[in-house]
Amino acid sequence: MKIIRYEDKNGIIGHAAQKDNAYYEISGNIFGEYMVTDTQVEIVKKLAPIQPKIYLCIGLNYRKHAEEGGAKIPDHPVLFIKGANALLNPGEAIELPTKLKSNEVDYECELAVIIGKICKNVSRDKALDYVLGYTCANDVSARDWQKNMGGGQWCRGKTFDTFGPLGPCLVTTDEITNPNELNIKTVLNGETVQDWNTKDMIFDVPTLIEFLSGSTTLLPGTVILTGTPHGVGMARKPPLWLKAGDTVSIEIENIGILTNPIIDEPSSSVG
Repeated sequence: MKIIRYEDKNGIIGHAAQKDNAYYEISGNIFGEYMVTDTQVEIVKKLAPIQPKIYLCIGLNYRKHAEEGGAKIPDHPVLFIKGANALLNPGEAIELPTKLKSNEVDYECELAVIIGKICKNVSRDKALDYVLGYTCANDVSARDWQKNMGGGQWCRGKTFDTFGPLGPCLVTTDEITNPNELNIKTVLNGETVQDWNTKDMIFDVPTLIEFLSGSTTLLPGTVILTGTPHGVGMARKPPLWLKAGDTVSIEIENIGILTNPIIDEPSSSVG
């Protein structure tokens, strides 16, 4: 099932199930008991399918991406975190930082895993039982802050406002039984710049959930970003950085297309 989060003409926010070209109201809690009703909804705005508790992000998780950056294949998943502030809805603008200025903002197409129920110390063979579904993500990254100005940590360059777009929908696990057999791509201004398959992950989705839940409670609404394939702007010669006026789309097989324009951070938001 494809689930969207939306705002209606009265400003009410809810979830709905997509059936053909129509959307039907979901009653209840998608992280608990819920049902799809017969009530068709009018959508004014599509929102990110969930509001994340936190983004748990994995770096260097595709073999060819590690190779293009000259990085050693990691022995364990490489974890960094984005805050919930980074959330961005489909169609809304990614803002290039102005206050903490970045001239090296990059795109990264990623499969996002949505945890559906509390899990801790989950075994690999049971890991997918704790997944509600999957969506598209763009792990937007300010490489200058990530590499040179972040004190040796990645989080500063990864968690600016608008740096965590999600959407356009959440696809439940009954429709995606193997998350490691999906085509994934990035299209920048109409040109395909990343085009690969999730089977190239070094650590597959069940392994990531086993690792991340080790001695750690994952709450419903936790978003796991599973890494990006090769083709990022940083690795190109010359580098390809996002600029105001660009449009970037993330497309994943059986999920859909997440599109966001690029703007400079508005001066009105800078104190």
